[in-house]
Amino acid sequence: MLNIVVLVSGGGTNLQALLDAEDAGEIRGGRIVRVISSSPGAYALERAACHGVPGTVIDRKAFASAADFDAELLTELNRCEADLVVLAGFLCILGEEIVHAYANRILNVHPSLIPAFCGKGFYGLRVHRAALDYGVKVTGATVHFVNEIPDGGAIILQKAVPIQPQDTPETLQLRVMRQAEWELLPKAVSLFCEGKIHLEGNKAVIDAE
Repeated sequence: MLNIVVLVSGGGTNLQALLDAEDAGEIRGGRIVRVISSSPGAYALERAACHGVPGTVIDRKAFASAADFDAELLTELNRCEADLVVLAGFLCILGEEIVHAYANRILNVHPSLIPAFCGKGFYGLRVHRAALDYGVKVTGATVHFVNEIPDGGAIILQKAVPIQPQDTPETLQLRVMRQAEWELLPKAVSLFCEGKIHLEGNKAVIDAE
């Protein structure tokens, strides 16, 4: 049984999807052992507590540098004996030391069809506002491995979501979460824990049943 550590910064809707999937037996081969928040006021910590999952705060604002924050986070991940790290609305970009220490063991969900509307500066409502401003007809979500490049790791799963003429960034964000993010993230986590994802070069391949 793999140890899953989830990193959060805010409300924790994607964390909730993972917790619900675990309760329903949909995450096979792994269990969520810790939730780590970069913000002390994150509602995600309450969600974790309601499911009996311990929460830890490593407040980004309490550290003088990103390197110091990363060092503390890496220490905590090692203390948890994390086998898989999941970014679920985590607003800090992980440094190279963490990425290397947990190479091919960090997953992120991004609210667009990568390579569209991704990379540094594209997070939250900014992603959906950019999609609407550009006029695309379809957006979606992507679960990918994390590497040194923001949103640049190998793609594991994607799902398209249509854009409606009356959409605002807020309505689009909610539809993408409901129709894509909350489905893809638990599925990808389960596939990883079951050992069904492997890398061929820079591509993630899902093994056939």
